[in-house]
Parts: sequence; structure tokens; C-alpha cells
Amino acid sequence: MSIAPQPADLQRLETILREVFKHDGFRPHQAQVCLSLAQGNDALLVMPTGAGKSLCYQLPGIARGGTTLVISPLIALMEDQVAQLQALGLRADRIHSGRDRMTSRQVCREYLSRQLDFLFVAPERLRVPGFPEMLAKRELALVAVDEAHCISQWGHDFRPDYRKLQERLPLLRPAPIVALTATATPLVQDDIVTQLGMTSGKRFIHGFRRSNLAVEIHKVAPKERPELIKKLLSQPGRLPAIVYAPSRKQTEELASSLSTSELRAEPYHAGMLNRERDAVQRRFIAGETDLIAATIAFGMGIDKANIRTVIHTALPQSVEGFYQEIGRAGRDGLPSRAILLQSFGDRRTHQWFFDKNYPPTSDLATLYKKLNAEPKASEDLKAAMRMDEELFANVLEKLWIHGGALVDADNQVCKGQPSWKKLYQEQRDYKEAQLGQIGRYVESAGCRMLGLIRYFGDQEDSAQPCGICDICAPTASIALQRRAVTKTEQQLLAQIIVALSAQDGLSTGKLHRDKLEKVMSRDRCDELLNALSQAGFVELTDETFEADGRTVRYHRVWLTAVGWKAASQPEQLERVELASITGKKKTLGRKRVETAVKKSYDLDEIEAPTGLVEALKHWRRKEAERVKAPAFHILGNSTLAEIAAKQPKNDSELLSVTGIGARKLDKYGAAILEIIASH
Repeated sequence: MSIAPQPADLQRLETILREVFKHDGFRPHQAQVCLSLAQGNDALLVMPTGAGKSLCYQLPGIARGGTTLVISPLIALMEDQVAQLQALGLRADRIHSGRDRMTSRQVCREYLSRQLDFLFVAPERLRVPGFPEMLAKRELALVAVDEAHCISQWGHDFRPDYRKLQERLPLLRPAPIVALTATATPLVQDDIVTQLGMTSGKRFIHGFRRSNLAVEIHKVAPKERPELIKKLLSQPGRLPAIVYAPSRKQTEELASSLSTSELRAEPYHAGMLNRERDAVQRRFIAGETDLIAATIAFGMGIDKANIRTVIHTALPQSVEGFYQEIGRAGRDGLPSRAILLQSFGDRRTHQWFFDKNYPPTSDLATLYKKLNAEPKASEDLKAAMRMDEELFANVLEKLWIHGGALVDADNQVCKGQPSWKKLYQEQRDYKEAQLGQIGRYVESAGCRMLGLIRYFGDQEDSAQPCGICDICAPTASIALQRRAVTKTEQQLLAQIIVALSAQDGLSTGKLHRDKLEKVMSRDRCDELLNALSQAGFVELTDETFEADGRTVRYHRVWLTAVGWKAASQPEQLERVELASITGKKKTLGRKRVETAVKKSYDLDEIEAPTGLVEALKHWRRKEAERVKAPAFHILGNSTLAEIAAKQPKNDSELLSVTGIGARKLDKYGAAILEIIASH
């Protein structure tokens, strides 16, 4: 039902909104975007999931008359949006790999004969010879590029075919272009605009704050997470839910363990057949399934407004990905929760995937040297490189993306531009930095929602704390319970206060290293500092400094007025509370508490299972021989004794041992835990 082109004004757009889209009024920020596009301006729209981005291209497309071309990355997303538009009486269709050739040809004929209001295509379709030229045979009303962050190499979900849009879109001008995404940092925004040739377009960056979404982030050992998730989802009002897991296997295990006669759970991941995934998605949207245990393959474009809980069972890959995924909760505006369960071990997993997905620059350079102006078959190059198929494909793809290789439709490869190396290294460094950014975000002592708003550069936000996250409202957290501090913990808190009263404004690292290392571990110190912050005795601020061209971030701690008073009146510290995971009784016996303030453990005096101390000593000696270093260089006697006494069962517990930091956990953690388990 195309509407003949007319001068666009807000009153006319409101009429179309009511009569065609059956809405009584615009949501916040929609009207100004629709008006600008209807008037023929390019635009970049960054709005959170559920804020109504789709209407911002659909309505102006109708207002301008003709056909709106929508470039969309997922078949499920296309199918869902086409069905919605058709239900409104609009003429919408799609072309993608899931449709046969005859059907796609018929859709092309309908497009050329002006029988469509909306045509949805995948970005890959635009590289099919002749397809962009077919589209250019008639003028489009509007071109919408959905999930536009996929265009940018700085985005969290970069796709090469999206990057190639810059070569094909000029054919479709003078139609205005709108790029839409829920997640784009200022750097990604700049890249999208440049890549799509929209430098004169308007930018609409709105609404990153989700006032109904409470975010919780907790350190939980991997083995404890499934049981905690069961407890969380058994609470009233927590369903429907999405539980994100980092691997296909874990989604299946979670779905199996969570399924009961009262809770219907199903897995969803990229290893399933398309029809299986579609069926799971349909059941979830229809309310026939309560919970989806999914990899990040699930969720883009899902139109289910009443999701009450989103749980991440491990650290996400990036802040952008985390924000997009939690944005699927509470799109109906009702109170919802996003809960992230993570630990240091998750970062090692991400680092492994990073090394796999972003091969060393030297690997790309080796392939580049083997190329010349004469095309070579990729199979011959793979044989010459002596790489397995997956690694070679990754190296070649990265070289192609960054212009170092030219690859034709027959997989013939020839040499590209030497500038590839700088571009690739920049992207590799940026992706690695994203791992650091998500790590800093989860460690931040500030409001969870405000941290996200600042990250994305929402300049119109009030910059006020959300009041509902686990930092702003710790007693409202559903994954934690609060307990009073013990007498010994109160003594440790007092030592922190006294140290700060002697030298206020220290970095948390320096405070521990110079003042407190002999009486508590770094993890213990951080835990108590967070408790002091939440009780109002100290303030933790995020700080940075430059070193060797890199920005180093850290936390600084300051006494508040209440904290200064507690320096002379330590009894006030009785009101400090510590957090413990819901369902776990985390009380400390007198003997265990006393050991927390001992300076060290003695190998000759500790109580440990028979043979454990000797086994640890034997391992340390063998490791020292292997690296040709003194035994104490591996682990000191007091550290070894504390390990034997505490017998940690996982990475999180091992990190609480004095002398075990992230580096030594990474090098020796698995071996130590295996020795303990065997005894």
C-alpha cells in the first residue's frame, strides 16, 4: 500500500503512524528521526533494543512512497519483520539463502514492477553479479542498513560482507540511507558513517539508559553457577528468561539440568539445524518454552517483550555484546534483571578464542609474501603454508578484509595493498583492548547502568545512578544475600580505615601492597573495600594514566566523612555487611577467620591430607628443573603451605591464596588443582 510521495511534515507522519501502523503516538526520539528521513536526509540511529528502531525506517519509507530496501543480517530477523509488516497489510517480501531460486526471481519481478513496499535482503546478496544493478533499475524510497555495527571493524560483530556495502550502495543513490544499531561506541559510529558515505547525515544517539533493568555482576566459580541459576530462576517472576552460555555443549547441559515438569527449557546454538533453531525460537516467542539456554547466536531481532531475566554464565566478549544481550530483557517496560556470573578464569577462555580468531600478524605476513600479481588457487596456497584448514581460512579472510589479498569468486588469490598490515594490527589491538574493557567494567565500583551509558557516549543522559543495580541497591540483589561482618573481619576493616587515614587517596593496588599485604590477600582487600564503599565509609573512583603510549586504568580509594569518623570510632564498622551467593551459607568459623590475619603458613605445622605437602613440593621441584630456576621462584614455602592448608577447589579459591596472582594462576593453577583433587 504505497503512499504517493508528498512533502513530509510531522502531522502527516502521525496520520500514517495511526492509520497504517496502528500506534497512538511516537515513542521517545522516534518522531525526529522519522521526520528527518522522510525529508530525504541520511541518518545514523543508535537506540537500545526494544526502543522502536524498526519503525524509524518503516514509517518514513511509507511516507516517501516506493520501495524501502532493508539490508538485514539474519534470516530469522527478516522473516519476523516481513511477517509483521504483512500483518499490517503492507507489501513486504525477502530474498535470502533459505528461499529457492524461482521464488527469489518472482520477488525480483515484483520489485521491478513496483509491487513491494519493503524488500529485505542479506548483505551477501549484494555481491551476487547483477543483483545491485537490478536494484538500481528503479529509484528506491529509502535504504535501511539494520544491525549497522556489523559494518565496522571496531564493532563487536564485524562481518566482511557488510564492509563491502560501501562499494555497492552508490548504485542505489540518491535514496537516503539510514544505518540502525543498538550498540555503537563513538568510534564505531564514526566508522559506520564513513563506510556508508553518510558524512553529511544526521546522528541520533539516544536512550541507552534502561530504567527498568537492574544489572547484577557477581564473582562465582564456574562449578557453582548452574546450581545458582536454578535457585535464581525458581524465584517468582523470573520467567521467561534467556541464559547465555559460552559454548554449544554448555547450552545443552544447562537446558537439560534446568528442565523440570514446571520449567520448560531448551538449548539454542549455531550447531543446530536451521529448522530446529526456528522451532525453538517460535516456541519461546509463543510462550510454550519458559527459558532458552543459548549462545550469542540467539536473540538478534527477537520480538518478545516480556523477558524478565537475562543471565550470563560467563564473562561476555565485549561491553557492546553485553549491552545488546541484556537489552532483550524488559522491553515491555516492567522491572527486569540482568545477572552476570563471572570469574578470572573466563578471561583466559576469551584470550584463547582471541588468539584463534585473530592470528598473529606474522602469519598474515607469511601468506602475503607468497602472493603476487598472478592469481593462485587458495588450495595451493594452503598446502604451501602448511596450515590446517581452519587456521588458513582465518588468515586468508583477515588478509582479504584488510586489503592484503584480492580473492575472486573462484577462490583465486593475488597480492593486494601493503597497507594491510597497519590496518590489521590496529583492529587486532582494538579487539584485544575490548577484552580489557569488559574486565574493567565488571570490576568497576560505580553504578552498572551509568557505566554502560558513559561507555556508549550518550550525551543526553542525566548521568544519575540508576538506583536499582547491585551497586546502587545491594540489598535488592536477587543473587546475593547479606550478612554481618565477624569480629575479625571488623578488625580487617578497621586496618583499612586506619591505613587510609594515614594516607588517603591511594590506589587500591598500592593500598594493599604497601599497607595491607601482610594481613590479607588482594581479593580479600577488594571484597572489604567494596563493602566499605557500599556502606558509605569510602569512595572508589576510576582513574587513568598514560604509560608507553597505553592508557592504564585503576581504582583510587578515598575516605568519606563517615569513614574519617570511623578511624577514631571503629565500632561504627559493625554495620558493614558482606555479600555471599544466594543459597550458600558463607559463615566463617573462628579458626578459619584467625588464619586470615596470620602473616604466613608454616610447611611443618599445617594440617593437610597425607602426602599432599610432599606432592606439592615434588611438583614445584620438577617445575623449577624444567624452567631452570630456584624452587622459591615458582612458589614460596608460605604460599605452598597455605595451598595445602586451604585445599582450594577452583580458580576463584586458589586466587585467594597469598602469593597466587593472575599470572601464576594462569601458569600453575591447573596443575595445583589436579594435585589437590588427587589427595
